[in-house]
Amino acid sequence: MRLRHIVSVLTCEIFSGEDLLDLDIEFCFAADLMSDVLASAPNGALLVTGLASSQMVHTAEVADLAAIVLVAGKHPESEALAFARQRKLPLLLTGLSMFEACSLLSRHGLRGAVRKE
Repeated sequence: MRLRHIVSVLTCEIFSGEDLLDLDIEFCFAADLMSDVLASAPNGALLVTGLASSQMVHTAEVADLAAIVLVAGKHPESEALAFARQRKLPLLLTGLSMFEACSLLSRHGLRGAVRKE
């Protein structure tokens, strides 16, 4: 699924990565515990989270994730936004809950996955 389709499906506000909307994303991983992301998120996945701190951007970079969607209308901290822009990591915001966002993404063809060790 193209990132631009994700933006449309979730009615996202784009904070960074406007030039990366043609990015193709196959998997989604939802979590608020960054240790879960590091342990289980597959490379290239979309991270759906309610954590709006710079920690989630650092974690997404280390885990080699494609983009981040913040849920429940949570705005990123200024440091998180600056880091996402610096790293050219798409950072999106939706007013939907994590459950609603993941449900919609699943109905539109994005698959959930856990990295297998």
